[in-house]
Amino acid sequence: MSKEITLLEGKLNATGLKFGIVCARFNSIFVEQLLAGAKDALVRHGANVEDITVAWVPGSFETPLVIQQLAQSGKFDALIGLGVVIQGATQHAAMINSEVSKSYAQISLATGIPVVYGVVTTENIEQAIERSGSKAGNRGASAATTAIEMANLLKILPKTAKK
Repeated sequence: MSKEITLLEGKLNATGLKFGIVCARFNSIFVEQLLAGAKDALVRHGANVEDITVAWVPGSFETPLVIQQLAQSGKFDALIGLGVVIQGATQHAAMINSEVSKSYAQISLATGIPVVYGVVTTENIEQAIERSGSKAGNRGASAATTAIEMANLLKILPKTAKK
């Protein structure tokens, strides 16, 4: 007798889910496009606009603190951080990207709320344009679909037994 494999995966259905999006104002010309892509993807997959909360912060480095506060509120099924960091002549961009991505992972693990990294990291303005809605797609939209899938997956995962 063969046994069936248990398959757990989140569906792309945002109906009834609540999302928080934290956007970096630095490079806002690109971040606004990421936000538009994220909101469009959420609504296309069934989210109500009133179930989407958007907060703006000065830069990508500031997004983790607000994401942490939103996660701890217990009011959201998933959170998305959006920003654009363009490499300059120094290692500043690499340091920001590293710390932000680590922070998102730590917040997600500590709270059990999916935190999706929607920060575009590029070497130049042309790459930022490409990843903010032109030929390379829109990172905001892909972050939103990841948030939907993860929120739904967490709802169906077996719960950990209490000792």
